[in-house]
Amino acid sequence: MKSLAVFGTGSDVGKTTIVMALCRIFADQDIKVAPFKAQNVSNNSAVTKEDREISRAQCLQAEAARISPSYLFNPVLLKSHDNGNVQVIVNGLVYKKLAISTYYEEIEPLKLQVQQAFTRLQQDYDLVIAEGAGSPVELNLLDKDLSNSFIAKTFNTKNILVADIGRGGIFASIYGTMALMDPSMRSNLIGVVINKFQGDSHLFEEGVKIINERFGLPVLGVLPFKVLNIDMDDSESIKNYEQRQDDIKIRIAVIAYPGLINYNDLDVLMADPEIFVELISTYRHLVHFDMVLLPGSKSVISDLQWLKQQGLFEELQQFNKPIFGISGGYQMFAVSLHDPDALEHDTAIIEPGLAFMDDIVLFQSPLIVQSGNYQLFTYPGIKGYEIHNGQTGKYPLFYQRSHYAGTHVHGVFDDDVFRGDYFRAINSDYQGYNYSEYREQQIQNFTNMVADNLDTEAILQALQPS
Repeated sequence: MKSLAVFGTGSDVGKTTIVMALCRIFADQDIKVAPFKAQNVSNNSAVTKEDREISRAQCLQAEAARISPSYLFNPVLLKSHDNGNVQVIVNGLVYKKLAISTYYEEIEPLKLQVQQAFTRLQQDYDLVIAEGAGSPVELNLLDKDLSNSFIAKTFNTKNILVADIGRGGIFASIYGTMALMDPSMRSNLIGVVINKFQGDSHLFEEGVKIINERFGLPVLGVLPFKVLNIDMDDSESIKNYEQRQDDIKIRIAVIAYPGLINYNDLDVLMADPEIFVELISTYRHLVHFDMVLLPGSKSVISDLQWLKQQGLFEELQQFNKPIFGISGGYQMFAVSLHDPDALEHDTAIIEPGLAFMDDIVLFQSPLIVQSGNYQLFTYPGIKGYEIHNGQTGKYPLFYQRSHYAGTHVHGVFDDDVFRGDYFRAINSDYQGYNYSEYREQQIQNFTNMVADNLDTEAILQALQPS
């Protein structure tokens, strides 16, 4: 079976979720399928079965494909850092920190890593579905493009184009992308998917006819707009989250500092009908909230300084209700944070912390990346993962005293038992819900929508050997 690539007319047109749905659709037809994205730019990462780091999006796609995530699914991951730098993750391991201007000097050796990963997947799976990045026709970047033209031309993929009708200019975006596309990519184009349609799709029948006849491009489907309430890509996406505010019992203030990462820790809370989550990105009195969450941070010291600049540092110290910290947010609990080798900050620094726990944080290499079942607080088997340079001396995994609690482990609130007990201590009327069932329902419902509106048979037919 030939490999498939899903490209877009631009960024945020829905490539990630369409790849996710296709992974589930084909996996349920007993096709062994793997997702792939050569290079992703995201601070929302996950830990693989090899205890390596990849984009959360490829982890979600693997979940949909009913397989364990692997570093092969995302061989190059770029995580934004202070002052225009990026941390480059190669094959799930930290490679180096680079200025964006010098990153492209590394493209040739990175192409080799991408090629090796894709080849391995072709050997191990029946079908590889590669997600593109942004637009495949950024003419000034074609020779540096890992995720689009390089994959399409190197592996002769069959291609799908995704266009977001909600942005307007749907015909120009499709026609312009086709016109500028490399001839070999265009010759392998199966068709286009019109995504995020709102209203009666029959109203676009004339549009479908225009694309089919005038552009000579089959329309594979018109997909209605549907929000996937899990694994948001970034802090902007979180703002579009649809909270289920059925029976609010607990109000949580999430401190949304500039370096906020691992947004998936918020998914379980935002999906909870008994919880209201508000993102706090500037000074606010917190007294009206029942709890404050300090989530993960890519730049812990810079975000701690931001708290002080905003006036939230003092607000947190005066808050006498539950405060929970995760990873970078947990490290802010310390008396002081030490970065002697400038791993976390621009320069070597010692920064005073919130002093909620009598410990210090030392930033040092190597980066801790691991997953498993953790003994946290009084709970013997909480499934989660760690990604952090900062290490605490006295409390390496978790801390709890008075109304303060925190852990280095992401995913702690995904555990129904822990979450239920923690929130019932805040409000005894809290009931809780089964998050894993909710998550699976989100994936399956989105997949069903795609399956009902997309010609997957035409896609499968195009993937068969000639």
